[in-house]
Amino acid sequence: MSARQSAGGSGDGLRIRPAQPGDEGLVLQFVKELAEYERLSQEVVATEADLEQALFGQRPQAEVLLADFDDQPAGFALFFHNFSTFAGKPGLYLEDLFVRPEYRGKGVGVALLRRLAAVTCERGCARMEWVVLDWNRPAIDFYDRLGARSMGDWKTYRLEAAPLASLASSDVDP
Repeated sequence: MSARQSAGGSGDGLRIRPAQPGDEGLVLQFVKELAEYERLSQEVVATEADLEQALFGQRPQAEVLLADFDDQPAGFALFFHNFSTFAGKPGLYLEDLFVRPEYRGKGVGVALLRRLAAVTCERGCARMEWVVLDWNRPAIDFYDRLGARSMGDWKTYRLEAAPLASLASSDVDP
């Protein structure tokens, strides 16, 4: 392994590392760039303080891998554990994967996913899952090439904001 390559990297200029305290600003910048790409910038309300607590607080809720290419921030992956009752084992859920446009096609995304796959296996997880926007054809093609399969029969649902609060405070059946 070269001096500039770390575990999970795939080239001399590529390094994958876990985020550390002090990386919150970089993680937030990546989140904002991802939101812009996904046309969801207006939904980003997270702050550096939020990320500091979620990633490095007393009870961390998520983890981040950062990719540097030639010592420049190139991408990130944010993930956390879920649980499969069918398998009786934890799973790894990839919430966000983003590679800056100028680093796409250089192995950054593959290196991040390779490291995540290794983490999944090292931790005895049954699976690694994520969602992708249905219009994001480059990402879908990329995941297909890796051998990932779409869970076409499954539809994602979400409760948030007022409906979430309403359900939490209600003893009335819908």
